Amino acid sequence: MSARPISDHALLSDCRSAALVTSDGSVDWLCLPRFDSPAIFARLLDESAGHWSIRPTGPADTSRRYLEDTLVLETTFRTADGTAVLRDALALGRRERGHALGSTSPGVLLRQITCTEGQVTFEISYAPRPEFGLVHPLLSPLRGGLAAHGGAHILLLSSPVDLRVSGSTAHGRIPLRAGQRLGFALHVAPAWEREPRRWRAGRIRRRLRDTVNGWRSWSELHRGYVGPWQDEVGHSGRVLRALTFAPTGAIVAAATTSLPERVGGTRNWDYRYTWVRDASFTLQALATAACHKEKEKFFDFLARAAVNQLDRGVDLQIMYGIGGERDLSERLLPHLTGWRDSSPVRSGNDAWRQRQLDVYGELLDAAHETLPPGERLDPVICTLLVQAAETAAQRWSQPDQGIWERRGPSRHFLHSKLMCWVALDRAIAMAPTLHAEARLPHWRHERDRIRETIEERGWSPRLGAFTQAFGSEELDASTLMLPIVGFLPPDDPRVQSTVLAVATHLTDHDGLVRRYLSDELPEDEGAFLLCTFWLAHALALTGDTTRARQVFQIALAHANDVGLLAEETDSATGEALGNFPQAFSHIGLINAARAIRDAEGQPTERVWKIV
Repeated sequence: MSARPISDHALLSDCRSAALVTSDGSVDWLCLPRFDSPAIFARLLDESAGHWSIRPTGPADTSRRYLEDTLVLETTFRTADGTAVLRDALALGRRERGHALGSTSPGVLLRQITCTEGQVTFEISYAPRPEFGLVHPLLSPLRGGLAAHGGAHILLLSSPVDLRVSGSTAHGRIPLRAGQRLGFALHVAPAWEREPRRWRAGRIRRRLRDTVNGWRSWSELHRGYVGPWQDEVGHSGRVLRALTFAPTGAIVAAATTSLPERVGGTRNWDYRYTWVRDASFTLQALATAACHKEKEKFFDFLARAAVNQLDRGVDLQIMYGIGGERDLSERLLPHLTGWRDSSPVRSGNDAWRQRQLDVYGELLDAAHETLPPGERLDPVICTLLVQAAETAAQRWSQPDQGIWERRGPSRHFLHSKLMCWVALDRAIAMAPTLHAEARLPHWRHERDRIRETIEERGWSPRLGAFTQAFGSEELDASTLMLPIVGFLPPDDPRVQSTVLAVATHLTDHDGLVRRYLSDELPEDEGAFLLCTFWLAHALALTGDTTRARQVFQIALAHANDVGLLAEETDSATGEALGNFPQAFSHIGLINAARAIRDAEGQPTERVWKIV
């Protein structure tokens, strides 16, 4: 069992893979060479599943930060005898700059310790456990490091310290005096490579410098947002870039798998994939954060991943692998106990098999958000978008599993109908670009039918609010989308009443918003940070910017010390829950900040630049 708080972790990324580092210098999660690769270190999910720690031997006061405008982590240890700084990064390619970030990343974890004052003795514990801890490799000393043999790859640790091997774990201890510096590098080599090359100290220093410069060059190109929470929006844009798989432009929902929505619970899903559901929200956030190239590449990935699915009469898939893979079949990892005994631990996600009719709206809204009016489209993408609109027109009246991927019976979820309305509304607006003018009468007719049905069957006079599903008396935070997607104007009394109902009945004692109050699974869940940002967004649209700011600050207060947001928060303890860091939470932050700024009429032009 792993017991360390989820929020104690900081993210490293090379825009291909991810690592999580604890506040005391332990890498407890690492997947190479891709986000969805089997973990090399997974102590996050089980104490025995591998780690790499570098920390002082005695008590230390610890603080950490990302170097300005980067995702290079700097942890400072202050002991009774001295001070030292640990820098951690997943290396970017040499001279990678701007939009090329991640294009040639070598798949190397870099760690550098520098003693800045007095003397600090460090202890090193290195316990690689490939394939989620199934492999306990044979560690073999090499000149300048260690090789770990076992499974499909060799792990090569370049180390200036001689480590003592005991079984599949290595230990070392080294005193550092002021001015002394040590560099380490870990990378993966094919098992058939006879003599993998180690990384020397100079190369490690240069690649750390290259990585800092690479992130800063990217940040320099993405300073388009001016307004409240400017630094937080910029940082969230970097987090979204960090969760982007550079070769395809896919954005993973989170860097981890199986972190639960409730301690000891079973809602432990693998989020290292791309959801169509997130598409339009993601693209709006990327636009706000001035990530225009990323926005175009992300939409292109989604469109090409979905090509030809609708030709066969099947539903559009709700999620894809980061390379465009469609089969994401779920398997259990019973040898792992899970974070705080929250089992099962899963690799893969069977939600890819679900029917979720909202994906048609998200895809068309993403296209509407991304494609310039009148631009000549790739015929393949044009055909896909027309098919998506036609499918929404044909199937909107059918039940599905809904936005929250509930694994109970299919129902007529309001959000799914709403997003089918969005699909047709955006298709109508894009009809000339799609060469689909002949379909306009049919699309308009079905769009009007959806509106009438939602207004008639989705409204509860008793609650004074739109509800989760037709015929239901349950509230759902997804109804906050009604004004956000433009279905009803924000000053419509029904919208204002629904926003008030969510704010009154779905918030916990801290003001965080739950998705809903009942479910088929017999366990509670935490409050959702995304839904809390949605509430702030909706309040801003309705003109209540004072309350919108308050709700925004409530959600923002649950970021950890390096500005990362989880998926959920435990309403009883305030502790972070769910996979981490969560892209959707950062997307919600960006979009809500923009909505509040616009509602307050603040300047939006770019007025400053880094020196």
